[in-house]
Amino acid sequence: MRSLLGLRAVPALVIAAVAVVLPFVVVSTHGHHKVMLSGTVHFWAIWPAAAIATAAAIVLTIAGARRSDSRTVIMGTAFAAMALLLALHGIASPGVLVEMNGLVAFTGGATLPLGAAILALTALPSLQGPQNVRRLLLLQAALLTAIALLGIAGMISPELVPSVPEPSSPTAIAILAAGLALYAFLAYRAVSTVLLTRRCADLLVVGGLFLLAIALTASLLLDYWDLGWWLGHGLELVGILLVGIPVAVDLHRSTQSRPLTGGPRAGELIRAEQAFLGARVRALTMRLAEKDEYTEGHTRRVALRAVLVGEELGLAPNRLRNLATGGLLHDIGKLSVPDEILKKPGSLDDEEFAVIKRHPEWGHKLLGELGGFSDAVRRLVLDHHERLDGGGYPNGRGAADLGIETRILTVCDVYDALLSVRVYRDAWTHAKAMELLHEETGSAFDAACVRALESVLGRDASLSLGVAV
Repeated sequence: MRSLLGLRAVPALVIAAVAVVLPFVVVSTHGHHKVMLSGTVHFWAIWPAAAIATAAAIVLTIAGARRSDSRTVIMGTAFAAMALLLALHGIASPGVLVEMNGLVAFTGGATLPLGAAILALTALPSLQGPQNVRRLLLLQAALLTAIALLGIAGMISPELVPSVPEPSSPTAIAILAAGLALYAFLAYRAVSTVLLTRRCADLLVVGGLFLLAIALTASLLLDYWDLGWWLGHGLELVGILLVGIPVAVDLHRSTQSRPLTGGPRAGELIRAEQAFLGARVRALTMRLAEKDEYTEGHTRRVALRAVLVGEELGLAPNRLRNLATGGLLHDIGKLSVPDEILKKPGSLDDEEFAVIKRHPEWGHKLLGELGGFSDAVRRLVLDHHERLDGGGYPNGRGAADLGIETRILTVCDVYDALLSVRVYRDAWTHAKAMELLHEETGSAFDAACVRALESVLGRDASLSLGVAV
C-alpha cells in the first residue's frame, strides 16, 4: 500500500476496503432475509433523498458547463438520470399514491444500467472537449424530460409501463451481465486514475463503483421482500455520492475532472505537478527555476515528451507517474552546481564539465535525503546520462542495467538539449536532432524509444520546438 498512495493514505485504503467488502458480505449473507416493510416506508425512504440527489446532480452539471468541462457534464447527466429514476421508483411505491404498478419495477431495474451506460461515455474522445458541452446539456435536458414524462404517464396510467424485469428472470440476468460489464470497465479506468494521480479522493470513485455494482445485483436478483433489495437502494445513493465527490473536488480546484477518465494526460500531469505529483515535486521545480530558469524549462519539456513517449509505448499508469516525476526532477542535482559553472556564458573546460557530470549523483542523493521518492524515480535521476553501450556517466552502465523509463528519458533529454539555444551554439533543427538520434540508435539510444519520440513529434509539431511547455 505504501507504493500506491503513501503511508498517510493507509487509513483511507482501510476505510475504502471496509466500505466495499462489508456491504458485499452483508448483502451476500443476509440479502435473502425477509422483511415486512410497507410501501409507505419505501416511499419516504427513497424519493426525498433521490430528489435531493437529482438537484445536486443538476447543480454539478451547471458547474461543469460553466468550466467547459464536458466530462463533468456527462457525469452530472448520469447522476441526474439515476437519481430521477430512483425518485420515481420511490414515488411509485405501491399503496401510497398508486396501487401495484409497473413503474416501480421498471425504474428500479433501469436506474443503474442506464447510469453505467452514460458514465461509460466519459471514455469517448469524441465527446471530450469544451465544444461538446452544449450538445451534452441538450442530451441531459432531453433525457430528464423523457424520464419525467415516463413517470407522469406511469402514475396516471400504470398499465402503460411494463412490470419488467422480474427478479432473477432471464431478462434481469442479461441486464445484470451488461451492467456489471460496464461497471467493470469504469472501475478499470478509475483504478488507472488512482495509480496515476495517487489521490485519495479518486480512490472513492473505485469504492463507489463497487457499491453501485452490488446495488445493481441486489435490484435485479432480489425482490421487494428481501432485505438485500432494500439495502441496495441505500448503496445506490452512497455509490453516487462517492463517485461524485472527486468531481466536485476538481471543480473546486478549478481543474478538469479526472474520475473515470483513466487519469490526466501527459501535458496535464506535467503542467499541474502539485495537483497530481505532489507539493514536494512542485517545491523542487520552483527551487530549480529560482536557480536557473533554462534548466527548469528544459526539465519540464523533457518530462512532457517523455510521458508522451511512455504513453506511446504503452507504459502502465504507475510507470508513467514515475517517468513524469523523474523527468521533472532529472536535473535537480544542478542545485548543487555553482552558478559560475551552471550559467557560464561559454563552453566549459574539462574541470568544469567534471563538476557538471556529478549532478546525477547529487540529485540521487538529494532525493534520498528528502525521502518520499521511489527507487524508480531516484534511479531515473541517477541514470539519465547513461548510454546503452556503457559510454555514459556517472557509472558507465550499459543496456542490461537500463530500464525502458531510463531509455525514454535519455532520448528526450538529448533531443531537447539539441533543440535549445546555448551561448556557445545555435539551436539544432528538429531534422538534424533526429538524424543524430538515428545515427546513435543501438549504441547510445534505444531504437523503440527513438521511433516513439518521432511518432509523438509527428502528431504535434509544437513539441518539436525548444520552448517552454
